[in-house]
Parts: sequence; structure tokens; C-alpha cells
Amino acid sequence: MFSRLSIALPNSHIEKLENEGKTVIIVGDEKEVLGLIAVSDKIRNPTANSLFKLKSKGIKIVMLTGDNEGAAGTVAKELGIDEFYAELLPEEKVRVIRGLVSKHGHVVMVGDGVNDAPALAAANVGIAMGVIGSDIALETADVALMEDDLSRIPYLTRLCRRTLRIVKENITASILIKSIFAVLAVFGLVSLWLAVAVGDMGLSLAVTLNAIRLSNVD
Repeated sequence: MFSRLSIALPNSHIEKLENEGKTVIIVGDEKEVLGLIAVSDKIRNPTANSLFKLKSKGIKIVMLTGDNEGAAGTVAKELGIDEFYAELLPEEKVRVIRGLVSKHGHVVMVGDGVNDAPALAAANVGIAMGVIGSDIALETADVALMEDDLSRIPYLTRLCRRTLRIVKENITASILIKSIFAVLAVFGLVSLWLAVAVGDMGLSLAVTLNAIRLSNVD
């Protein structure tokens, strides 16, 4: 807009503020620039620790933002983010997500705004920040965090991995024990009441108790 009006911008001041991780708002009229307003996001204390925990598990952290390159680079450096893409429109976020999926196979996208909804849908798993998230982001995502706290993501990762492990344990135990009882029953080495008590009801109780271990995940 200022370029169309042939108004010179204080580019050196703008670049300085953007390199400090700030987004610059230019205020002016039809004749000149009247001033600059610089705003920046405040990084929450648990955020860096949460990202560190995810990276320690071998998870690569990539930031997608519509903000300017300077601000994005400053935040990425401060948080130790592996890779970032800045000045993205919603459709560009989708393109980046699809590229990451084709490269890495499994991608989890975390977002909260309307602009994040298409990217949430394109990821293997979409996680919406429940309280501050827009309605469309919540509807599109696979998981909604009821606390707007990134520290819940490492917990969610641990819970998912533990759940998958316990599911595999239960399936393996069920197939193995039932197969053993089936073979023993063919040769008459096990009675009906024992097969029901141990192979059916007992096994059901065992897998249920094993699943209750998920309540210990913190």
C-alpha cells in the first residue's frame, strides 16, 4: 500500500525490529509514515522444556508461521527449533505439511487458528489447542487439548506409545493363551471349566488389569 503511494519506508528500522523477533505494524497517512508499532509473542516458560522433551525422543520440530522471516528465525533460535517456514499462507502450510509427510512418513501438526485448519487436516495427526482454538480447527483436528499448554504434548506422546504397547501385549497374550488351551482341549488335557475360568474370564480380567496401567502415565 505504501509502495503504491510512493511513500518511502524506514526499512532499516523495520528490519532491526523484525530481527529482534517482533512483528512491525506501519502507521501512516497518504503522505508519510507516522510511526511503527512493534509487537511480539511472549514465549511461555514450559514451551522450551516441552520441545526439548520431544526432541530427546527423536522427534523433529518444525515451525510453520505466517509471521515474517526475522521474527520466526528469532523464535526458532530461542526455542531450539530444527526448521522453520515463515510468511506462509494457509495453502502454503498445507504444501509444507504434505512435503514433510512424504519425506518423514508421520507428521503431527499442532495449531489453533482458522489458518491452521487445512494443515491440521493434511497431517497424519492434527492437534488443536482446545481453549484458544477456533471452532474449525477443533472440528478438523484429531485431538483437542483442553489445556492450552504444549507440555501436554510430551504426555500425549507417552500415552500413545504406552497404549500401543499394551494393545500389542494384550493381543499377543490373548492369541497365545487361547491357542494353547485349544490344543490342550483337542487332546483332552484341559477341562471345560478350566478353559472358561482361565482361557476366557481369566484372560479378560488379565487384559483389563493390564490396560489399567495406562492410568499411571504422567
